[in-house]
Amino acid sequence: MTRACLPPITDYTKVNFLVPKGACDSHVHVFGPFSKYPLAEDRSYTPQEFLADRFIEHLDKIGFSRGVVVTASVCGTNNGSLLDALSQYPDRLRGVVVPDINVSDQELDRWHDLGVRGARFNLLRIDGQAMYRNGVGLEVLEKLAPKFAERGWHAQIWAHAPDLPELAPKLLKLGIPLVVDHMGRMNTSRGLNNPGFQFLCKLLAEGVGWVKISGADRIGDVSNSYDDVDPFANALLQANPDNVVWGTDWPHINYFDPALIPDDGRLVNLLSRWIGDSNTMERVLVTNPMRLYDFPKV
Repeated sequence: MTRACLPPITDYTKVNFLVPKGACDSHVHVFGPFSKYPLAEDRSYTPQEFLADRFIEHLDKIGFSRGVVVTASVCGTNNGSLLDALSQYPDRLRGVVVPDINVSDQELDRWHDLGVRGARFNLLRIDGQAMYRNGVGLEVLEKLAPKFAERGWHAQIWAHAPDLPELAPKLLKLGIPLVVDHMGRMNTSRGLNNPGFQFLCKLLAEGVGWVKISGADRIGDVSNSYDDVDPFANALLQANPDNVVWGTDWPHINYFDPALIPDDGRLVNLLSRWIGDSNTMERVLVTNPMRLYDFPKV
């Protein structure tokens, strides 16, 4: 049996800045209906059902018009909930799937037509231990990368920043854009000068990698308003603000302590702390996701 996740907070703190038109929450998950799209039997946690309309409510509450749905590890390679969401809201949503190694060209084309623009790969290990069950790994990415390249897709890499220098030679030779999840998912206690985090900054600076400055709640200290995350987000933005996107990670799965569940309004407001000018805010929330996920111009 796996533990049942707590639901997300629904009473958000008010957003404290003017959200630009066309803003995109570039990392969320949807689940269910489980009668149609069951979770993987072997999984690390059990979320509640969160269908596309709940995500649209979330977007509206934070004043964002666009979103990117990512298949979560507990879904295995069943992308049905995501594909349903894309079919319901084709103008507002794009998707990042978890593909089976034997996925057909016809299926990839169908996904692309629905709005899929990338695939996620679970390479996350911390101190040598896998953090989550399921997902697909490097062998799947290496096989499917040419098919992704043909369609203009990217690979979303769920990996620990300290492992990036070792992973990079295999990843960089694939010839497709690489997007690193959640700032490299490295706890801030490892320090800004950690070689893996500095390598991530280098990938950005050289324009060969992207990063999601999401997941402050996964790497920082909620009791201090995630102040410890500020230097990491700032370093990534300074490295290359044109290859940075942001997301909430709604509905904040795998939380079991009410005190740790993030307030999405507070997460949005971190951007006003990290980004001091409207031009950069426009890039991170509008222009960059428009390029990466192939949204139409606002």
